[in-house]
Amino acid sequence: MRKEHLKQIEERLLEERGQILKELGYFDDNYTDTTRSASGDLSAYSFHMADQGTDAMEREKAFLFASQEGRHLISIDEALRRLYRDEDGFGRCETCGEEINWERLEAIPHARLCIVCKAAEENGVGRA
Repeated sequence: MRKEHLKQIEERLLEERGQILKELGYFDDNYTDTTRSASGDLSAYSFHMADQGTDAMEREKAFLFASQEGRHLISIDEALRRLYRDEDGFGRCETCGEEINWERLEAIPHARLCIVCKAAEENGVGRA
């Protein structure tokens, strides 16, 4: 893969990483402030049954969002490690070893698999 492509991918990965960290930080601050202001005290727990149900649902959504963003952050960090560890090997499919199409890496810079192997993975079969 060409050096300028690697540089573009590195910049995209670092940009996405920063954005996710920013969103997670904002979400954490916002969620904590919302829970406290809703009850009027410093406790994160509600005393009214309807509020408790709403709070539980909001906490569940918060954990789901954080876990999805966390998984995305992990995949970005893994891609950066692959890039820094082995520039020559970056952009190769982990299953078949073929070079991952530039358009795919441009769209999903943390992609580990070529489109053929990814489709096979999603369908639950090995590469033909």
